[in-house]
This record gives sequence, structure tokens and C-alpha cells, in this order.
Amino acid sequence: MKLFKLIVLLGLFGLASCAKDSYRKINKQHKKQVKEVLGAIQATPITKAQVNPDSLSISDAWIGTTNFSIRRPNYVIIHHTAQDSLAQTIKTFTLPRTQVSSHYVIGRDGEVVQMLNDYLRSWHAGRGRWGNDTDLNSASIGIELDNNGFEPFSDKQIESLLLVLKRLKSSYSIPTANFIGHSDIAPGRKVDPNPYFPWKKLAQSGFGLWYDESLELPNGQSIEEVPENFNPIDALRIIGYDISDEKAAIQSFKIHFIQEDIDSSLSRRDSLILFNLYKKYR
Repeated sequence: MKLFKLIVLLGLFGLASCAKDSYRKINKQHKKQVKEVLGAIQATPITKAQVNPDSLSISDAWIGTTNFSIRRPNYVIIHHTAQDSLAQTIKTFTLPRTQVSSHYVIGRDGEVVQMLNDYLRSWHAGRGRWGNDTDLNSASIGIELDNNGFEPFSDKQIESLLLVLKRLKSSYSIPTANFIGHSDIAPGRKVDPNPYFPWKKLAQSGFGLWYDESLELPNGQSIEEVPENFNPIDALRIIGYDISDEKAAIQSFKIHFIQEDIDSSLSRRDSLILFNLYKKYR
């Protein structure tokens, strides 16, 4: 019996060691790439006098200034992984051929895995656009939630997300309105996080905007009316949506703020909510 217990303990120790070492190679490669990035930042620019005049160098002189700082993120973009497990997502994000990554991945049990320094540019936003910003990878933090895309998000997962968002907002002074979803920045291409995502709860904690739920009285009448000259497509544009495909922009808006009948056109109630939000964003 003692021998059996010893074998079991050695087996568990071996499994733990394998789990610990499984990402050693990719972490080593990560450090190498970070070192290369740092090298590029620290390099002294070459001046015209140092190279062939026909080269691409444009500097006549190099004089370093001490007035600078690291770029800081200005948006947080939330995704769902559309995969089956945290481990599967981590594998996807550590395979060079996938060309996709995120700063944080949060498991269903609330485990938070950070995969990039906040100041580094991850590849999570693709060709997304919000307002006039067409390079959101350079301006944002990407957060992936372990979710297959068709299920609610666990309480533990959202609790961990709120803690991460609190730190990010405090550290980088990210505006409240700039906590958005992948579907917001990629109408017609992305639908994450899915309509189960608790945007209202996030907004109540200061992460993202939400409409005034006192808009409608118990009898179904509104406490305010949408002006006759109100243009919903212009309102979507002002909020930040890419309106090059108007139907897709409406769908993305409904995924975030309506969370039902997302493929239908704007109802009277939807338009009222849009008008209310438009006044908050402008």
C-alpha cells in the first residue's frame, strides 16, 4: 500500500511538472521577441550623414529628448473565445500560425491568465473600427472570455472580469464609454461577446454606457419621444459604429444594448434606446 501511494504521488508530481513546463518553450520565445522589441525602441536613429544620401533616412541630426512616455491603452475590447476550454484558447494564442492573441483570457471558473504586457500590441481587433480609430490593436487591451458563444457567462468569470477592468481603468484612465465589445467594432463580421453578456452590470460598475431604464412607464408609454428628425444611422455613427453596412451596424448595436431579436430592424423601443444613448455619447 505504501508503495502504491508513493507511485501515485510521483505520478501527480510528474503531471504537475509537465503542466508547469508545457509553456516553457513558448515563454522563452516570448521573452526573445520582447527583447527584440526593446532593441528596436532603444536603437539610435541613423542620420543622413551616416548613410548613403539616397537611403530612406530623413534625419539630419539625432538629439534625444527626455520628454516622452510609453503609449497607454485607451480602449478595452471584450470577446468570447468561441472555443471549448481555457486550455484550447491558450493553445490557439501560442501557435504562431494562428496570428491571433489577447492580453487576458478569463476562464469559466474565474481564472485570469495574462498573455501580454498591457503596453504591447496584441492581435485581437483585426480590421475593427470605432469612430475614426481604424487601428484598435494599437489603442486597446483585448480580453477573451472562455465561452463557446452560445452560453451564459459564469458569475465567477464576470467577477474576475470586473476586477481586471477596475485595475485597467484606474491604471490607464480609460474613459467609461471606451469599454466595448468585438461586435461593436466589427459589424457583420463578429458577434462576440454573445447576447448573454451582462453589459448592464458592467455599466453599473463604470465600464461602458447603458441607457436610462426609466424611459418606459409601466403602461408601456415613454417618458420622452424620439424627435421626428432623428436619424438612427447618424446616431450609430456618432456612438462609434461603422455604418458602411447599415444593417450590420444595427445588428451590432442590438447585440450590445437590446440583446434580443438581433437580426430584426429597429423597433420603436430600440429607437428610443438608441436616441437615449446617442445623447450620452455625443
